[in-house]
Amino acid sequence: MNNLSVIGIGRLGLCFSLSLEGAGYNVVGCDINQDYVDLINNKTLISYEPGVNEHLSTSKNFIATTDLVKTIEHAELVFVLVRTTSDPDGKYDVSQVEAVVSSLIELGHQSDQKHLVISSNVNPGYSDTVSDRLQPYNWIVTYNPEMIAQGTIMRNQAYPDCVYIGADNEQAANEVEEVYAKMCLNQPSIFKNSRLETELIKISLNCILIVKISYANMVGDLAVKMGADPHKVLAAVAGDSRVNSKYLGYGFGFGGPCFPRDTRAFIRCCELNDLPADICQASNAINTKHLDFQVKDFIDKNDKAVPVEIDGVTYKKGVASLEESQQLKYAVALAECGFDVVVRESTEVIDKLRNAYGDLFRYEETGNS
Repeated sequence: MNNLSVIGIGRLGLCFSLSLEGAGYNVVGCDINQDYVDLINNKTLISYEPGVNEHLSTSKNFIATTDLVKTIEHAELVFVLVRTTSDPDGKYDVSQVEAVVSSLIELGHQSDQKHLVISSNVNPGYSDTVSDRLQPYNWIVTYNPEMIAQGTIMRNQAYPDCVYIGADNEQAANEVEEVYAKMCLNQPSIFKNSRLETELIKISLNCILIVKISYANMVGDLAVKMGADPHKVLAAVAGDSRVNSKYLGYGFGFGGPCFPRDTRAFIRCCELNDLPADICQASNAINTKHLDFQVKDFIDKNDKAVPVEIDGVTYKKGVASLEESQQLKYAVALAECGFDVVVRESTEVIDKLRNAYGDLFRYEETGNS
């Protein structure tokens, strides 16, 4: 199996396609935006995700297309990495996945069996419904979530801690496992479960991380309030092997496109099954209260006559996303309280800030991300 296809080649899908191509596969990636496809094929796309420009410039066996038929005909194994956001009630908005499924049904029965691997975030139970709908058209369906973070996507794909595969049978799971065995530069733990179990694993994993972040910031706030060093306190707590230091530092709360969205989806899933999600709801509340504490603590300790210099307002270093950024909310709160806030950011991010906030801040450009 040397040919693979990827439907949805935005930031994540493009990285995945290039990772597959770098591992020796012939890859066709499908997107609905012809201009974007042309940039990829002409190798003139500029991405701020580390590794993309270099891998794209040297790729020889990856092409992009808007032709779904060509994409399906190219390979028996087809990955789906289209975007999922949040519905108003907290569930994942799977409309883009639904559009793909509907298009596959419209193509009719496949003469050779095809294997659809859903790697987008979906609500628990959703992949089973896709399997039921596609089975008459000679498709089998596996759920295989991507566990990555913006700013390190290609590295995360090359060196994952774990790979999660939700499939009906061992053969389907093995097909996906073989892809990762060829793509990964390490030997990650492989967890093969049902599709439903794997969907629950995905959202459960991210939720425990936000619990650690919120707990660390709650402890850190208490330390600051009492005159202790929060970093020393948390370093000692993390020294216990039962705890470890990952996601247990003191700083800004969680934000970005993944953690808040996955937490909402987990909470909504619990609600739909008449179960409490108290820990996740408390973590969300702590995340908000921690920001309030940071703002008040700064206001209480600093003079408005002195400029406030903030080195970065994206939700984490090395990315250009402002989505649900606690750092940005912090900067906005101080500026609205009358502080002269100087934001140091990349040209790309400053353009976004000027469009959204005008002259609320002063800006110092640091180049591009």
